[in-house]
Amino acid sequence: MGLRTEIKNLVDRRSRLNLVRICVQLLHILSDWLADARCQHYFISNCNLIDNSYNVTNIRIQVMSIDETWLSEWFVRKYMRKCSELCSDSVSRLFDDVSTSAKLLNAVSSVIVWRQNSTLLDLWCVLHYAQFNIPWCVYVNSLTVRSCACWVNELAKMDSRFSVYFTAVAFQHVAHRSLKHGLNDELMDISAMLLSPFIRRRRCYNNSTSLLTLDKAAKLMKFVANKSLGTMSLIAIELSKAYLYRALSCEDSNDSIYCLANVYLAVLYYITGQYRKTTDHCTLVTRSQNHSQCSSHVVQGELLPKIDDDIGNVLGLAVFYQYLRATASNQQHQIQHVGVLTTELFAYYLNIKCLPLTTCCLFTPISPIDEFRRYEICISDTVQLFIGDVLLLASLKQKSYHKPVSQQSRQLTTNPTEHRTLHLVELLQKSAVEHLTKFRHLEAREFGSAVTIVTTDFEALYAYKRGDYQRCLQLSTQNVHALLNAAEMPDVPTFPEFIQLLDDDIVSLTALMLTVNPKCRDYSSCACIYQLTLSLYLSTQCQMKLRHPVTSLARTLRCIIQVAHRRYPVERSLDRLILKMIAHKGLISIATMMN
Repeated sequence: MGLRTEIKNLVDRRSRLNLVRICVQLLHILSDWLADARCQHYFISNCNLIDNSYNVTNIRIQVMSIDETWLSEWFVRKYMRKCSELCSDSVSRLFDDVSTSAKLLNAVSSVIVWRQNSTLLDLWCVLHYAQFNIPWCVYVNSLTVRSCACWVNELAKMDSRFSVYFTAVAFQHVAHRSLKHGLNDELMDISAMLLSPFIRRRRCYNNSTSLLTLDKAAKLMKFVANKSLGTMSLIAIELSKAYLYRALSCEDSNDSIYCLANVYLAVLYYITGQYRKTTDHCTLVTRSQNHSQCSSHVVQGELLPKIDDDIGNVLGLAVFYQYLRATASNQQHQIQHVGVLTTELFAYYLNIKCLPLTTCCLFTPISPIDEFRRYEICISDTVQLFIGDVLLLASLKQKSYHKPVSQQSRQLTTNPTEHRTLHLVELLQKSAVEHLTKFRHLEAREFGSAVTIVTTDFEALYAYKRGDYQRCLQLSTQNVHALLNAAEMPDVPTFPEFIQLLDDDIVSLTALMLTVNPKCRDYSSCACIYQLTLSLYLSTQCQMKLRHPVTSLARTLRCIIQVAHRRYPVERSLDRLILKMIAHKGLISIATMMN
């Protein structure tokens, strides 16, 4: 029985091959169109695509001779057999013998199953490719505000996972450049834009004014308002401080900007428990000699984060009072100055709340009672009071302003600018790890059935960086057990954006590779570390630092030598070098403990 007969029988019995029947019917329709000269030109009316140069009769005879058996055989020989060559060897070999219907059906079904199973793996390969190329592009072409906005907008259209991953890379990029060159305006704007899409750069930096810089700080404060103090909120707070200090240093900064910036700085220091700094900035406002311009800029209640219940209640009552007043006078459209506070008076209020909590400050210490009297005098001398100012004074009179707070004030640093930059870098790195961990969870949720993915590799790496070796060992050991028999797994790039999370040994090893071959960073096999390699490295390092028994360390080294090292191809040079290095260090450590 020939192949043609078997295919015909299969066509007759399998309704799933109706596609062949439809194609044959369409070809026969085309034959009729050729005979009737009905192949009209798309753009030109009354113009047939087939002219007398074609042997239409011969073409029509060939098309009409096509039946389901012939077309099915053509599909098998010219299409399915070619598709099978892309499959595994075990699948492609099935088409060497399709002399019976059962063998043909088995071969075609195997291709379909292989394709269904490989589709998920192919999609993960695309995601894996992006994980290397995103940091590579950021490394080669340093981020600007414009390029960062383009990245954010375009990646959001593709896949939400890319957006999460890029945010982590961008935060690491800003942290790396800040440590290397210091925090500048562009890095601040990039970080601010990643926090909120509404915070954009409006003008060139050379044209930046104190008012525009103050506006950026206000947008970040609004982002923080009514939010818990998570990592992203703390980054926004540090960026707000940086913008406010930048506004104070602008040449066009006036008394109004000076007072408002210092009040907002005091608020930000207060909510993070730095009460001495709060008092210092409040005192700068209350001791300012000229407040004539301060009425042009007031404290906006909507920008204030959670300070205490009094301020929230006062602002709510102020809005309610204005509403009742406008309703009674039928002037709904004339409601003004709702939810605002006078800059100087609010500085007095905040200073009174902080004075009992501070042991010393930059200025001569003042008792809360004396400061409260000055507060009352200032209110009586103020020409135009807002309803919020009056209600805030009333609430302060009803309560003791000596109320203790459990949080402790922090010490002043010898170099405040450097301290602020280092603190912001730490927050950026922490947020990057949180985003990378979130990305791993999204990756595992989608592709966990096709690829072995552990979700705590960056968390373990960050724990090691912070010196939490017990936590790092726990996570790394779990990851090693999950990855030992994995056929496919993700890896971690070693670009500058990621290398700041790694320790000196891996950094030095990467630098040696770049010295030997500067272009090796262009290839993922040389510029990335497998999750298993990283987990084995961290596990071994933590065991040595925690002085674990020799038997425990020996088991890990046996795993490195007997399993991981043998399975890696030659092109994974960085993985192989790391494993050799950690095995050598482990053997030295064992010998030292034995002696």
